[in-house]
Amino acid sequence: MKPVDLRSDTVTQPTAAMRAAMMAAPLGDDVFGDDPSVNALQEKIAGLLGFEAALFMPTGTQSNLCAILAHCQRGDEYIAGQQAHCYRWEGGGAAVFGSVQPQPLDHAPDGTLPLDAIEAAIKPDDPHCARTRLLALENTLGGKVIALDYLARAAELAKRRGLSHHLDGARLFNAAVAIAQGGDAYAAARRIAGHFDSVSVCFSKGLGAPVGSALCGSKDFIARARRVRKMAGGTLRQAGVLAAAASYGLDHHVERLAQDHALAKRLAEGLAGIEGLKVEAPQTNMVFADLTGAARDKSPQLLEALKGEGVLATGLYRLRFVTHLDVDAEGVDRAIAAIRRFFKA
Repeated sequence: MKPVDLRSDTVTQPTAAMRAAMMAAPLGDDVFGDDPSVNALQEKIAGLLGFEAALFMPTGTQSNLCAILAHCQRGDEYIAGQQAHCYRWEGGGAAVFGSVQPQPLDHAPDGTLPLDAIEAAIKPDDPHCARTRLLALENTLGGKVIALDYLARAAELAKRRGLSHHLDGARLFNAAVAIAQGGDAYAAARRIAGHFDSVSVCFSKGLGAPVGSALCGSKDFIARARRVRKMAGGTLRQAGVLAAAASYGLDHHVERLAQDHALAKRLAEGLAGIEGLKVEAPQTNMVFADLTGAARDKSPQLLEALKGEGVLATGLYRLRFVTHLDVDAEGVDRAIAAIRRFFKA
């Protein structure tokens, strides 16, 4: 039986229609700027999110790296959350490659960074201190949607204090679909992006493309990011086969994210009431759970038992189950049944 892979929304396979779009993509050499499919994608995502320009990247990690190094210089600092991907899960790239110091802050329960904590973390203009140059936020963060009113207030703070403002929008469209609540998700994505100087968006998660992210910003900002991308080895040649998949995902896989959110809710509801398992109600496509009581230390055993039943999940810091394009209701129900069997054993 086909495994139910809930490890991440990065595990999706291109659909038949996406593969057809990839095969039909007109190609050029993107290093020379003449791959028509890459150029079309960059124009599409920049226009969609309200920016002057965009740059196609192999990964979201590289997109965030190029963003930070385009906003900051050596000896500068960026403020981010303790659980922010650009701080915690990207190998310390900005510090290692750019000598840009991170200043991590604790998140509030809703995933935001308290505005007073941001204000207090901004360093004075003094030779003893790194120069605070950038505020980096993430939406969604751990599946949580960061509300528009918070983004507006954070943007106002950044502008008032002379900071650039970057969004890691790896799952931007999950946030947009949740905010739109059945309305125009593209318009919601543009409203989110409008609070930032730059936005990174990933195509290989909920949108189902095999590879790729894009960094959006002003023309001058993207020109600086392009130089960083070159140094980071991110320039590609006939990249249109990948850009075509991303374009297809943008056109066809945004509104269907609501299905992933519904399946995550189905999973959480199906796990409710299990003694020894505390489940957090999902806002988008991620279900987090914690083992409690006598089961507290049994995460490895649970993951191994689930694997034996063809259900894959992760437990790097909490149990996490992620719904996506290749998960259906039957798969979710299989996962629920397997988890319940473990706790009955």
